[in-house]
Amino acid sequence: MITQIDKRHPAEPAVPAVLLPAEGWSAVSSPFADVRQTLLEQSSHPRTVLLLAERSAERRMIASLLRREGCHILEAGGGEAGIEMLRDCRADLVILDRDMEGMDGLECCRRIKANRKTELTPVLMLTSISSTSDEIAGIQAGADEYLSKPVHPEVFRTRIRALIRHKVAIDRLEESETILFALAQAVEKRDHHTAGHCQRLAIFSVAFGMRLGLAQGQLLALHRGGFLHDIGKIAIPDSILFKPGKLTPEEWALMKTHSVRGEEICRPLRSLEKVLPIIRHHHERWDGGGYPDGLRGEKIPLLARVLQLADAYDALTSERPYKPAYSSESAIETLISEANGGWRDPQLTELFVRLPFQELAAASAEFSQGEEDSFECSVRNLRENVMALAS
Repeated sequence: MITQIDKRHPAEPAVPAVLLPAEGWSAVSSPFADVRQTLLEQSSHPRTVLLLAERSAERRMIASLLRREGCHILEAGGGEAGIEMLRDCRADLVILDRDMEGMDGLECCRRIKANRKTELTPVLMLTSISSTSDEIAGIQAGADEYLSKPVHPEVFRTRIRALIRHKVAIDRLEESETILFALAQAVEKRDHHTAGHCQRLAIFSVAFGMRLGLAQGQLLALHRGGFLHDIGKIAIPDSILFKPGKLTPEEWALMKTHSVRGEEICRPLRSLEKVLPIIRHHHERWDGGGYPDGLRGEKIPLLARVLQLADAYDALTSERPYKPAYSSESAIETLISEANGGWRDPQLTELFVRLPFQELAAASAEFSQGEEDSFECSVRNLRENVMALAS
């Protein structure tokens, strides 16, 4: 088991500092803050609420409260029907009755939270049972809120507003991340030689992380790092990025800035905090001869060392403007030689070269063909594709 403590990158503000006054939003005058909130609310589309309850009278009563909040309402008379509706539509909130025949509210909630596409959808569970143990069971099943019936109208509407505000914030975060991942893929597509590089890098590094026994959050950071590690190359001119010959000292100095620029691009998103060390330090060298900070040995963040090996292997086995593609065997020999020469972490290199690269590459190709938006897949979904190969 390899662990890492990385204190280099504290939490960063979710909004770029250049957009805020020196004191943050708290310093903004109240009228301006009110206008800003109003604009944000008006820019949001009507929120869709899926209502699951067996009794039609109960659904009508709850629907009347939801209409006052301007919600678009979908209804289903049971858990199975509700799960089926979620396959075809996107809900911003699910309100369900715990006491349903067949699939009860607890099982329905667990199914919603277990699905990658709906796990972030808030769930409000209603029940006629008001004991503490039953409330605990509802929360353990994944419910974000738990209310006893009959509901107080104002309390109910207040909880609805809070859950929808939270979902709006999550949606904006996902939109920001999607833009960054799309930008990273645009960088990759500038060069046909690197087609599929990000997907393979995510597969290789996550599979290696699984073998090392890394935590789920670290695996997710590796997956995201696979796509975002070279996003800073968006600022590098094509004349340098695709130059077939040797770079001049001035060109090489500019090329080396891409890791710092990539970190700067991704820093405003707190959700990418664990990815920042990967982006900044994946070109450091074990002997201290890398860039941008010349870190040496274990001072190089572990996740950066993990992804660095995957990046190096894929670069070696891919055709580039300045070299032909190496065979897997030649790439492994090169990595071992570089580790002996002080470039790579020798212990990690010894473990990395034992991965089943051909099978992982095939899994990457199959995974890419099956899901175009694969960069949005969670590690839990990715695990299904590589766990057997990484064991």
